[in-house]
Amino acid sequence: MNRDQNPACIQCGRDDNQVPLVKFQYQEGEFRICTEHFPILIHNPAELAGKLPNAETLTPAEHD
Repeated sequence: MNRDQNPACIQCGRDDNQVPLVKFQYQEGEFRICTEHFPILIHNPAELAGKLPNAETLTPAEHD
């Protein structure tokens, strides 16, 4: 999936005119997530199921 035509956060849909976006690559696709929702990608990626391929299989970050 490539969202270059309308770069927006995969979680909330806001674009870079509204919020800062972080661009990342995953499974040969390019995605963006806003800084507000970036912690979801790290700590609870399963929440992105349906928006990011196989998000439910990603392992959340471990905390010491």
